[in-house]
Amino acid sequence: MTGDGRPVEEFTAELLAREVFGPLGGVVEIGAVNATGTWRLADVSLGDFLHGRRAEVDVLLARLRSACAFDSTAMSIAWDLGWLRPHDVTAASLLLWSGGLTGVPDDPAELESPAVVRHMCQVGADLQLTRLLHASVTAAVTAGTEAKRGARARAAVLTAACALSGGPRPSDVLRLWRVAHLVHVLRPGSDASDAGRSAFRAYEHVLTATFGD
Repeated sequence: MTGDGRPVEEFTAELLAREVFGPLGGVVEIGAVNATGTWRLADVSLGDFLHGRRAEVDVLLARLRSACAFDSTAMSIAWDLGWLRPHDVTAASLLLWSGGLTGVPDDPAELESPAVVRHMCQVGADLQLTRLLHASVTAAVTAGTEAKRGARARAAVLTAACALSGGPRPSDVLRLWRVAHLVHVLRPGSDASDAGRSAFRAYEHVLTATFGD
């Protein structure tokens, strides 16, 4: 079962890919904003950000493909969603990535103030990296990837995604994943099978050993 209550068995390859590449969009947009150092949306160029980090993005996608056992059809969803093409980064999208935690002020223009933008990026990076980790582990469990091999690939994905976001450390994301998602999979009343629980637990053990947390 995933953190939102759906059994792993319900996931199709397309849905798994969307669960992975959706949060990746947030990681990319947040990374582009953090890279400005000013947190002014007028200074953000996603095209320049992607161009300057094309090799990093390509490596991350390749690691995701290996870690999640995605075929070419599943990988094409990354491009179909549009997050990896140049586009404007808006306060509304950052509000979405950060789960609406800041709320909508009476004057919407306040959402574009550097202090609020920076806060949305901090919250959004935590949230989207945690979702990305959970989605990629879920994909690996669904594909039946052996935990030691799969967790090493997952660790590489998480390290690359954290670097791209300019946000938290992988060990921080691992802690967030445990409390936000893993606990719901492993609780006695979840719909996860015994095999599913064992697989998720095995991934957690290897990731913990990897990040020394």
